[in-house]
Amino acid sequence: MAKNQKFYTPEFKQQIVDLYNSGQYSYPQLEREYGVSRSVMSNWVKQLSPIKTAEGETVTLKEYKTLQKEIQRLKIENEILKKATAIFAKEQ
Repeated sequence: MAKNQKFYTPEFKQQIVDLYNSGQYSYPQLEREYGVSRSVMSNWVKQLSPIKTAEGETVTLKEYKTLQKEIQRLKIENEILKKATAIFAKEQ
């Protein structure tokens, strides 16, 4: 980790994203006012901006990726359970 790397709280990141998404602030304005680089803010906006689903719910990209990992983990567990069930069924 770089020595000069700044740490930003999740609340601060979300505040910046909300300001940008409101349409009242541009990246250059936020960069001047808060001293955060455009590339960092761009990543925050990609990760934390809400995405509307077909059911009308909203999730962030970060939440979506977390859900995808959970689905993959559950699929693997399901396969293990299927194999275990087959093994136990053969023994009886």
